[in-house]
Amino acid sequence: MNGASDILFDPLLPWPAVWAACALSLAFLALGLWRGLRGWWLRALAAAALLVAIANPSFQVEDRAPLTDIVLLVVDRTASQQIADRAEQTDAAVERITAAVAALPDTELRTVTLRDGADNAGSLAMTALSELLAEEPRGRIAGAILVSDGQVHDVERAPDLPAPLHLLLTGHDTDWDRRLMVRNAPSFAIVGEQLTLTLRIEDSGAVPEEVAQSGLARIAIAIDGGEPMPFTVPVGQDLELPLTLPHGGMNVVQIEVAATEGELTERNNAAVVQINGVRDRLRVLLVSGEPHAGERTWRNLLKSDSSVDLVHFTILRPPEKQDGVPVTELSLIAFPTRELFLEKVDEFDLIIFDRYKRRGILPMLYLENVVSYVERGGAVLVAAGPDFAGAESIYRSPLSEILPGEPTARVLEQGYRPQITETGHKHPVTEGLEALAPPPEDGAEGPGWGRWFRLVDLLPESGQTVMSGPDDRPLLILDRVGEGRVALLASDHAWLWSRGFEGGGPQLELLRRLAHWMMKEPELEEEALTASAEGLDVTLTRRTLGEAPGPVEVTAPDGSSRLVELREASPGLFMGQFTGPETGLYRLAQDELSGVVALGPAAPREFEETIASGAPLAGAIDAHRGGTLRIEEGLPSIRQVREGRSAAGRGWIGITPREAYRTADVTVIPLVAPLLFLLMAIGLTLGAWLREGRR
Repeated sequence: MNGASDILFDPLLPWPAVWAACALSLAFLALGLWRGLRGWWLRALAAAALLVAIANPSFQVEDRAPLTDIVLLVVDRTASQQIADRAEQTDAAVERITAAVAALPDTELRTVTLRDGADNAGSLAMTALSELLAEEPRGRIAGAILVSDGQVHDVERAPDLPAPLHLLLTGHDTDWDRRLMVRNAPSFAIVGEQLTLTLRIEDSGAVPEEVAQSGLARIAIAIDGGEPMPFTVPVGQDLELPLTLPHGGMNVVQIEVAATEGELTERNNAAVVQINGVRDRLRVLLVSGEPHAGERTWRNLLKSDSSVDLVHFTILRPPEKQDGVPVTELSLIAFPTRELFLEKVDEFDLIIFDRYKRRGILPMLYLENVVSYVERGGAVLVAAGPDFAGAESIYRSPLSEILPGEPTARVLEQGYRPQITETGHKHPVTEGLEALAPPPEDGAEGPGWGRWFRLVDLLPESGQTVMSGPDDRPLLILDRVGEGRVALLASDHAWLWSRGFEGGGPQLELLRRLAHWMMKEPELEEEALTASAEGLDVTLTRRTLGEAPGPVEVTAPDGSSRLVELREASPGLFMGQFTGPETGLYRLAQDELSGVVALGPAAPREFEETIASGAPLAGAIDAHRGGTLRIEEGLPSIRQVREGRSAAGRGWIGITPREAYRTADVTVIPLVAPLLFLLMAIGLTLGAWLREGRR
């Protein structure tokens, strides 16, 4: 405890009245002197006594308890502070500051640890400092110290400190780094059309001379975890990367720069761009045999979708028909079969043969070209009618090389409800299709959709049978041929569903799924490994037609790996979950499948600028007379400096003692008794009157 004293005034009248009384007293005193009154000094004493009584002075004594000064310490433990030996530098700096502050008299340390900001906000050091400052009395703050790499992302929120601000900088002068930036990437693009990604590779820091002279970097680009495509590109220039999306739906483009020896970190060497592929138009060639009830249904279904370009080739007048009508009088236009089946067949996304049979119109060469079209990645759907079982069946042509089933020459004419096979319950084309059917009648088994009345008996040769008819005979077989896909529907009665017969059925959904599977849409792949993320929580989805798959190996951005077990969610669908420890790019691998998932950006904001620098905080530090010192040059000592002076120098930083205190007790002693001084003033005034009355 120590004391402090002061004289206080508590006037009996307002201060303006007191000052007016002083002025009036001086005026009367001056008048007495001018007139030569002998009692002028007694009048002066009387006026003084009266004024003192009105001012009512008192003597105040305070008992004060001194308070300690407070030094604020913000310790940056964000992701960029884990690079190289920065964590060890930070530990050493914190230990030194703690010991130095403890050695100062009447000084305390308040510490806050800074972590990565939410939603990829980066290092919010100034926010942390502001919050720490708000918790302490402003009058006790003697200084603030930040241990960081200087890459702070909220400099605009720097608080108005009443004391110096210092930065102890981690890292080294020799640090350098290379990073990949995606300047421009579309969210949507048309499948098959070229798009452009704008990339840039930049080197920063103390780049080695041999690296700078080379000016080149190696990058690898992969789509959906496929085989990377290597390129050598210049550094420090915007790169226009042409890219063509291979399929509709989400396309994950992974770009990675090869690591260079000596660079600070590889965390900013990769980027993931997710582009949603949309099809401009679905080009379909519908080849029909002679007209039948289902032909118009196929046509109406395809024409109802504005995104479908349909070319319909149908046989209205077969060559063997001899009705005597001259060819010159026919209103039909010759169909460009050569152009369609030889020159432009690759322009179609899907070819449908609807109850088509060999009539001599399409030469075998054309059908051989269709086989080649499938092997190159095309898609063929065959909707078989009775003709498929006869001698003129298109199976008796080169198409037999790609068709997954052989007709037995038997056609079943009986009512039956199509069934989903065990494999069909797993296959994405037919999985859950029964849920889209009308509810079954009371007591009925199986789906509630309507019956079909014809089935071409098949002997399956390859592929997967996903739908069956009576006695488990194959109804819908799906197969992969070369790079393409083939579907064989062993009935021409699917149109009954679209007509609503006995409640109808999901023909439109079945056709949509078939078309998308044949277009190789990722969400309809039979064997697929995908992942979806919400924050840092990841859900893995593994679809398969086989047995239960093993665990998925997940490789984190830092190179560590873990195994995630999968559980069966439904037939053919297995799921698992894990929580990523940090943002970045995670790689997935299971058997021969692979994939990637990005939690937040592939290179978080913490790794956009990795070279330690005091530049971002220079303005705030200069405004508070602080300093920036590199830890690699030696840990500084802490001195006490007076307010207003420079608070940093070579090897030292300063804090400003605040001399704050807490008042424990206050004693007030009146210095005058107003009544006594009033009587004194009256007495002195009478004395002056008596003295001046004597002549």
